[in-house]
Amino acid sequence: MAEQTPPRLIIFDFDGVIADSEVLACGALAAYAGDLGAPMTWQEAAKLFVGKRASDEVATMEALAGRPLPDFLPELERRTFALFERSLRPIPGVADFIERHADIPRCIASSSSPRRIALCLRVMGLTDRFPRGIYSAETVARGKPFPDILLKAAREEGVEPRDAIVIEDSAGGVRAAVAAGMRVIGLLAASHLPPNHEAALVAAGATFIARDYDEVARIIDAL
Repeated sequence: MAEQTPPRLIIFDFDGVIADSEVLACGALAAYAGDLGAPMTWQEAAKLFVGKRASDEVATMEALAGRPLPDFLPELERRTFALFERSLRPIPGVADFIERHADIPRCIASSSSPRRIALCLRVMGLTDRFPRGIYSAETVARGKPFPDILLKAAREEGVEPRDAIVIEDSAGGVRAAVAAGMRVIGLLAASHLPPNHEAALVAAGATFIARDYDEVARIIDAL
């Protein structure tokens, strides 16, 4: 049974938890893979790339191409950021949830780069909700599903892992939270998630499952 104590820190994943960004980002990745001769849909790109750091994306893209590639990340970032500027939306309910739970310290721990997180927050009008406490897995040795970035976030925020609760949409992120010794809510609100995704989050060890931020609020309010 999950520990029934109020969290002293809420750690948000970013893509799929705050920003409904994965369809756009995976569309850009799929288009670039097509340029390399490996056409795929955004759904196929999602299976390959969601939750990975940029360095891991490079390795996957080179495996698809079958050869070393010149540095393509600046061009991929340009394409992705252009899509975000035009079409990015927040996960429904996230702003209201943050406002209603403003008394609980919060931070972001994401596989995305600081530049991407900052741009997305600006586009969505959420920059002031996270004036500090943004942690990127690019700053640790191992990305999710390893717990490094979550442990760093808790340490920097001065909170023991057991006193934090994580909101994640990916199985890898859930596994990272479990490995960190944190409670974790598996969130099913993002538009890129397949119909059977709940089973994957449960199998990964999610403490709770929420379909939207109203359910997240009920879970946290009951602790």
